[in-house]
Amino acid sequence: MTPRPPRSLLRIARRQTVRLLRSSVEPRELQKTLRRTVHGTLDLMPLDARLLMKHRQRSQRLNRQLAWSLAFVAGAVNAGGFMAVQTYTSHVSGAVSKAADELAIGHKTLALGAISTVGCFAAGAFFTSLLVSFGRRHRFRSHYALSLAIEAVLLVVLGMMGYKLHQMHRFALPLTVVLLAFIMGMHNSVVTTVSSAEVRTTHMTGIATDIGLELGRLFYFNRDRSKKMKEITANRDHLKLHGLILVAFFGGGLAGAVGFKHMGFKIVLFLSAFLGFLALRPIIHDLRVRTRLLRLPGNKGPG
Repeated sequence: MTPRPPRSLLRIARRQTVRLLRSSVEPRELQKTLRRTVHGTLDLMPLDARLLMKHRQRSQRLNRQLAWSLAFVAGAVNAGGFMAVQTYTSHVSGAVSKAADELAIGHKTLALGAISTVGCFAAGAFFTSLLVSFGRRHRFRSHYALSLAIEAVLLVVLGMMGYKLHQMHRFALPLTVVLLAFIMGMHNSVVTTVSSAEVRTTHMTGIATDIGLELGRLFYFNRDRSKKMKEITANRDHLKLHGLILVAFFGGGLAGAVGFKHMGFKIVLFLSAFLGFLALRPIIHDLRVRTRLLRLPGNKGPG
């Protein structure tokens, strides 16, 4: 027999339900609630033109937009990639541990494959760093968007040729694993750089650690209210941001796994379109500015 809840809890729930149904809701309050809900939803939509531009003081709103959108993509690629190649290509800690384990038991080829995964992830971050440095040197505003655009192109290649690439091997790995690890390295380095390391979308170990730390500070009871001792308080903005990243990564992982189950590698084409949408506006802005500069007499453009 299933246990029944205590009668006292049922009475409290019934009383609160009746009170809620009897209470009258004024149209103004309902309108304010709807307005707050709509504004909160729009604030999370990654529609701001400055989303992929680094500022000295980036707002929390921009970081939240960047965090959930790219964490969703990272979760989808990571989980969908596991369904495809049976390995998490962004889990660098696991890859390093696997390399040590396989080397200890004498499986040199598997150890080399794990080390190659780490190398491909680092290569993706290295490539993004070169692109960002090139963009800064030539005063592009879209140097972060350019990295996302190239990532979107690589996802198109993966979506169209995934099964063929899986049959080819480089560095003791299928080319699908090489490409996925490279993409994840690019993905994480873009969001880390543009948010000044405040947001990381493929490193859920750090996110879970930060959430635990902030929750510990949130529930800590400051017994001594002495002015000499500073009270321990939680950074609620960071707690919301990290919670949003974790939820978005999980949601993306669920969508990616279910999508790959029914569509195969082609599911990444939708992720590619989303990244292309995020990168398109800054790139178009830069092209317009460059075109105007080139039309000016005697102006060769910045070098």
